[in-house]
Amino acid sequence: MTEITRVPLQPIARGSLTKLWIGIAAVALLAGGVAWAAMPASVDVDTIKAGSGESPTREDVALVNYKGTLPDGKVFDEGKQAVLPLAEVVPGFTKALEQMQRGGKYKVHIPSELAYGEKGAGPIPANTDLDFEIELLDFKSRAEIEQQQRIMQQLQQMQGAGGMPGAGIPGAPAGAPGAAPQGVPPTQ
Repeated sequence: MTEITRVPLQPIARGSLTKLWIGIAAVALLAGGVAWAAMPASVDVDTIKAGSGESPTREDVALVNYKGTLPDGKVFDEGKQAVLPLAEVVPGFTKALEQMQRGGKYKVHIPSELAYGEKGAGPIPANTDLDFEIELLDFKSRAEIEQQQRIMQQLQQMQGAGGMPGAGIPGAPAGAPGAAPQGVPPTQ
């Protein structure tokens, strides 16, 4: 027969259970605070006038009207019909534009860590939050922009070489491809 050793349980001291729960609550609050502090900073975007359609992505180029102000209300930058590649502006500006739609107008608050951070820039002191009013007029993908640039270059090359085929040939009607000069019979 096996013998079982019995150990008597000590009574729990008065208030110990309360202290245990307070300790658990403190650890949970501490863990929540650490998790909150580790969260990346976020951009606040408030809609003044709603836009419509899709939102631009980091790979797009946006056409915007904007005004940037410091916390004291001083304007540090302003642009009308500014062309901005989203990948080349401060991260907070990119994050804000990715939440907008074409034709919309927005108020944006960018925390310093998503703006210029500890460096500052020009009239913007280090560790300064920024506020913007942004109107997203339009946006296009980089591929669309590059295609438009190629077309423009081709048109410029054609103009530099005398324009359309047949242009610059005396007596040729405008835009007549391969028109023969006056006095020279066309080949048949």
